[in-house]
Amino acid sequence: MTKTITFNELREIKDRLPEGSMRRIAKDLQLEVETVRNYFGGTNFDRGEITGIHVEQGPDGGVVELDDTTILEHAINLLEKP
Repeated sequence: MTKTITFNELREIKDRLPEGSMRRIAKDLQLEVETVRNYFGGTNFDRGEITGIHVEQGPDGGVVELDDTTILEHAINLLEKP
């Protein structure tokens, strides 16, 4: 399922995540931590994989099209837990 959001919205979700969330998401989804970081705008492709995000420059940091929303959904679930 693809989803389109602004880059700033994606970064806001990342910034709201509690400490250690990148590692937790990576562990839960059996991914490298750098792959999860790359999903949220990182660029360490030596250690992490390309994550299927496509950024088009523009207002609010541009538009991001996510090919797979699994990492995003997992992050949102972490934010919604008490």
